[in-house]
Amino acid sequence: MEAGNRLRLMDVWVGIRDPRQAKKVDHDLVELLVVAASAVMSGADDFVEIEAWAKEKEEWLRQYVKLEHGIPSHDTFGRVFAAIDAEEFGAAFRRWVGTVLPTLGKEEVVSLDGKTSRRSGKLNSTPLHLVSAFAAGAGLVLGQRATAEKSNEKTAIPELLASLALEGCIVTIDAMGTQPNIAQAILNRGADYILPVKDNQPKLAESIHDFINAFLAAPDKTPHQVDEIIEKDHGRLEVRRCHVFDQLDCLHAPERWPGLKSFAMITSERTVKGKTTIEHRYYVSSLLPDAQRMNRAVRLHWRVENSLHWCMDVVFSDDQMRTRTKHAAHNFAVLRHFVLNLIRLAPHKRKGGLKVQRLIASTSDTFRAQLLGLV
Repeated sequence: MEAGNRLRLMDVWVGIRDPRQAKKVDHDLVELLVVAASAVMSGADDFVEIEAWAKEKEEWLRQYVKLEHGIPSHDTFGRVFAAIDAEEFGAAFRRWVGTVLPTLGKEEVVSLDGKTSRRSGKLNSTPLHLVSAFAAGAGLVLGQRATAEKSNEKTAIPELLASLALEGCIVTIDAMGTQPNIAQAILNRGADYILPVKDNQPKLAESIHDFINAFLAAPDKTPHQVDEIIEKDHGRLEVRRCHVFDQLDCLHAPERWPGLKSFAMITSERTVKGKTTIEHRYYVSSLLPDAQRMNRAVRLHWRVENSLHWCMDVVFSDDQMRTRTKHAAHNFAVLRHFVLNLIRLAPHKRKGGLKVQRLIASTSDTFRAQLLGLV
């Protein structure tokens, strides 16, 4: 992965159309977004908190933005975030990511996964469900796409893939994305795929299961590769064993899967307090058979849960966000992704996790300016 020069914070959102009537505008759109980003960096999790923080830090903010009409009210922040076109706001985020990460390193694992903001839906309406692309090795969000509901991930995933630069990467998705058209969409971006096979592809899953049963009965008679990873942590012992095969003619309709070159079984054997559980998972891939590569990539996929979704809930209070008007929930979620990326890209972070970085940013003007790229 190569890091590029950052855009100035004021330039990130230049080009987004201001949805307000020009004669009624008191607060410059870019300035309003700079204030919001600064507040979220400092621990604000909703529009009321953004206004409160900004009023306390107005003198500091005026070093970077004019604020001719003072600090916008929380209602103004809410109305503007609701009115900004979500497609444009997301595109601005991806353009910015393209400046800080002009190229992803070969073998970078990009995980696509969806998350629902539980309190963002009105009564009898569907809450925001956002499918995000997460560079697992870098720990950065590359882009996102909103869906009306989880079942629409099948539509959102190809659209998100089409907007990303993924050449040389390995793309992983949960079972919802195991579809031939999504496999083709990944290949179209110059990337490879690793897709889990579960009950959503029953005939394919059955054929892999039958093959594996025959293999386990006589493993020496079946050509394969194997890789094993052992992890010990806080009284937990986990052994992850990956078997990879290229006997594609044993699968159900392998021609349905563009670029298919291998399939795998990953066995997780976990022992906690003397109790052992074993789980088998199956995958199809466009990668040539390589057990070590496959084992590593599948392991990295799960970082999207701990390093993105968990952080959004615990550090940024995403599930508590009650923003429900028009595009507000989507745009505010993208802003949180922006702040998350800024913290992880910072060259001079302090010791501690994301909560600590936001806490220090709330108290140190210098550190906050460094994280935001203002100095």
